[in-house]
Amino acid sequence: MRWIWIDRFTEFRRGEFARAVKQLSFAEDLFAAHFPDYPVMPATLLLEGLAQTGGILVGDARDFQEKVVLAKISKAKFSGEALAGDEIAFEATVLYVRPEGAAVQGTVLANGTPLGEAEVTFAHLDQSRSQQAFGDRNFVFSGELKSLLESIKK
Repeated sequence: MRWIWIDRFTEFRRGEFARAVKQLSFAEDLFAAHFPDYPVMPATLLLEGLAQTGGILVGDARDFQEKVVLAKISKAKFSGEALAGDEIAFEATVLYVRPEGAAVQGTVLANGTPLGEAEVTFAHLDQSRSQQAFGDRNFVFSGELKSLLESIKK
C-alpha cells in the first residue's frame, strides 16, 4: 500500500501555509478492503495526509534541521466522507514553530467542500535523539515527500 497521501503541493508559503492535493482513484490499494462496495477513504488516512502536509511545512520552516515526528492530534472533527474519484485538499496553517516542536491547524476538503479539521502537533527530534531512536535515515524528508515540495518551488 502507498503511504504518501499527497500527489502535489498547489500552494506553499514558507512558515505560514501549505495546500496539497490528492486525487483519489478507484485503483488505490485501500479501496480493495475499505470497502469494496463503498470506496471511502478512512478518516485516519485523511489525518495522515494532513500531517504529511503540515510536517513538510514545519520542516521547511526550520530548513529540515531536525526530524519532524507526529506527536499529537489535539482535536479532529470530520463531517463528511472522501470517496474514490474525489480530489482531496489538505490545508495546513502554522500555529507555532518552536525548537522543541510545532503545530498546525488543518482543514481537509473534498472537491472544495470541507470534510474535517484538526490541530496537529509535531515534535522536533535533534540529531542525537533521532539517531538513537531511528538511525541515520530521515524517513520524513527524504525521497518522495521532499521531492513534492521541490516541484512547487521551481
